[in-house]
Amino acid sequence: MTGAGTDRTRAVFGGGPAVVLVRPQLAVNIGMCARAMANFGLDDLRLVNPKAGWPRVDEYAQVAYAAAAGAAHILDAARVFETTEAAIADLNYVYATTARERGQAKPVLTPSAAMPQTAAASDQKRGLLFGPERTGLDNDEVALADAILTFPANPAYSSLNLAQAVLLVGYEWFKAAHGDAAPAPAVERTASPPATREMTLSFFEYLEDKLDAAGFFKPEGKKPGMKRNLRNIFHRLELTEQDIRTLWGVVVRLVEGPRETVQTRKRHRPAKNQP
Repeated sequence: MTGAGTDRTRAVFGGGPAVVLVRPQLAVNIGMCARAMANFGLDDLRLVNPKAGWPRVDEYAQVAYAAAAGAAHILDAARVFETTEAAIADLNYVYATTARERGQAKPVLTPSAAMPQTAAASDQKRGLLFGPERTGLDNDEVALADAILTFPANPAYSSLNLAQAVLLVGYEWFKAAHGDAAPAPAVERTASPPATREMTLSFFEYLEDKLDAAGFFKPEGKKPGMKRNLRNIFHRLELTEQDIRTLWGVVVRLVEGPRETVQTRKRHRPAKNQP
C-alpha cells in the first residue's frame, strides 16, 4: 500500500542518523516508524530484541508492511541486534530520547537543536535511541548515550507514540540537512508579472470614480484620507497584472450588472478528416 504523496519518479533521500528501536513491542509501530523515516530521508533502521522477533512470520507481518505505506525498503533493510550495545557499536554519537532527564548530567537537547548539529557532523555516524512503547528507555540504556533528546510538549501529557517521536526528529533532521523550502509545484504555471504603476493608478482612478458616484466618500472632508487608506490596502497585496485585470472586471460587473450575452473565445479546431 502506498500513500497519495508517493512518487517513484523522484530521487530518494537517504542517510541521516540511525533509528534504533529498543525492544519494540508492536509490528504496526515498526511499520509506522519506517514510514516516518521514509518521509524525511532516514534509511538506517535498527531493531534491538523486538518482542516477537523480526522479520515477523505471523499475521502481523502484513500489518507492519501495510503500516509502512510504501516504505517496505526500510523494513526489508532493517538490522536486528540482541543488545543495544551491539546496535550502536559503530556510531560516533548517540542521542537517547526520553521525556525525563534521569539525573545523569547529560546535555538535554530538543530535536530542533540536536538535528542541525547532526547534519553538520557529516564525518560522524550518529544514532537515535527510542525505547519500548510502554516504558521507554531504562536508565542503563540512557547511560549509553552522549546526550538526551526530549520534546517540548505538554508537561501533563508528554508521552509520545513511538512513530510520532521518530517523525518529529526526522522532520527536524530533514530541515537541517536539506532545507525547509516548499517543494516545487508539480505543474508549472506562468506567473503574472507585477502590475506597473500606470496600470495600478488607472485601476485606482476607475474604482474611486465609481465609489464617489455611489456616495462612498462621505463626509467630504475625509475623502483624501479614505482614498489613501483604500490605495494602501491594495499596495500591501503586491498586485500582479492579472490581479488588476481581475479586480477591474469585478468592479465593472458590480457597476454595470450582468452581461446580457456571455462572450467566449472561439478556438479553431481542424476537421477530423484533416491531417
